[in-house]
Amino acid sequence: MKLIAGLGNPGIRYRMSRHNAGSLVLDQLALQQSISIEQNLFDAHIGKGKIAGSHVLLVQPQTFMNLSGIAIRKLADYFRIDLEDVIVVHDDLDLPFQTIRLKAGGGHGGHKGLISIMDHLGGQDFIRVRFGIGRPARKTMVEGYVLEPFSKEEMDYLPQLTTKAAEAVTDILTSGIQAAMEKHHGEEKTNLIKEG
Repeated sequence: MKLIAGLGNPGIRYRMSRHNAGSLVLDQLALQQSISIEQNLFDAHIGKGKIAGSHVLLVQPQTFMNLSGIAIRKLADYFRIDLEDVIVVHDDLDLPFQTIRLKAGGGHGGHKGLISIMDHLGGQDFIRVRFGIGRPARKTMVEGYVLEPFSKEEMDYLPQLTTKAAEAVTDILTSGIQAAMEKHHGEEKTNLIKEG
């Protein structure tokens, strides 16, 4: 079984915030694959199903972002899921908006959700689907920036971006991380926001 976690903060207040990009992608993946994420277990919304022949557990932790690892660890233990069978979808300040990148292993880049997951799972060898949100003009504004809703202009692109990220998850399950990386990293960014 594969555990696919979409990171975010709980509650309606944060639902459309940049920090909830991972959770929004998981909603889209669940919609595409007709998997209901309505069961509650270990401080998470979960749903079980099959994608590309693989049994999957879709997970939206309902702790706050910096405690994401607690729910994921409990679920991984309960369902006996290995670290390398975990896929985490999360927002990424280091990538421009409209950029989706896939990665196997690596550091946390200061992302508190990833720090928590690494601490609780005891390793970093899980797959990440990184959803670019860009950076604010001033470094001191980062905390407020990630908790703000996507801008009106960004919202226009959000459906196609969450769809693309959900398709990237499906491609990882279908053909493996390397083939999925070649496919998605090889694509030119489409529908760029025009200047002016």
